[in-house]
Amino acid sequence: MLLKNKVAVIYGAAGAIGTAVAHSFANQGASLFLAGRTLETLEALAKEINLNGGKAAIAQVDALDKTAVEDHLKTVMQKAGRIDISFNLIAYNDRQGNALTEMVIEDYATPIANAMHTHFITGTAAARYMSTQGSGVILALTANAGRKPYTHSGGFGVACAAIEAYCRQLAAETGKDGVRVVCLRSAGSPDTPGVQNAIKKHADKEGVPVETFEKNFAAVTMLKRLPLAAEIANTAALAASDLSSAITAAVINVTCGEIAD
Repeated sequence: MLLKNKVAVIYGAAGAIGTAVAHSFANQGASLFLAGRTLETLEALAKEINLNGGKAAIAQVDALDKTAVEDHLKTVMQKAGRIDISFNLIAYNDRQGNALTEMVIEDYATPIANAMHTHFITGTAAARYMSTQGSGVILALTANAGRKPYTHSGGFGVACAAIEAYCRQLAAETGKDGVRVVCLRSAGSPDTPGVQNAIKKHADKEGVPVETFEKNFAAVTMLKRLPLAAEIANTAALAASDLSSAITAAVINVTCGEIAD
């Protein structure tokens, strides 16, 4: 198992990608601390993982709240004695579908502010514990819009670029203490509600059916398809494992070749 005896904290765990990551990490032997704002969905996820032989505990945590995040990590340390992986997968409340010239500043800036706020809070909080223990991995997820500009994506692409820059700086500052910081860049998983919603907005803007927009977008990738949630999750498990011990300050391309590094 890639993550045997590892302790992982996942924020936004009950979302589509968070759920896929939780299952992948559990299958690879990690003990999970699932955090989110809705207990009902967290409970259902933890029940499924535990019934399948995994280990998952839940907590209601607002990952935009510094005190809530730090109090939760104290609890994790009390129960598990260490934090090996931190993965923030919360949504940023981005609004897509309009050109920048048609947007108000609040709609443009909200995802950027939310992304920076939550990643700073969760990443630095985890890094303090990891630095003390001499090891740990902080993961983030961005999208191809962080590297390549797309029209009508609002502040989302800028938020992704900011996350990647933040990860590089955090890696530079904590690497001496054995902490790795790795970002995964996706082209968007079509089997998740959030991506389907974004696809619909872009399809509507272009005046084409959703199926046509998705097919055309997949056609420009080298693999002629988009990455599924499980593929993102499995890549995250590998990145968090000791097999990737030399990787930090990196953005792993999981776009199915939609962009090339």
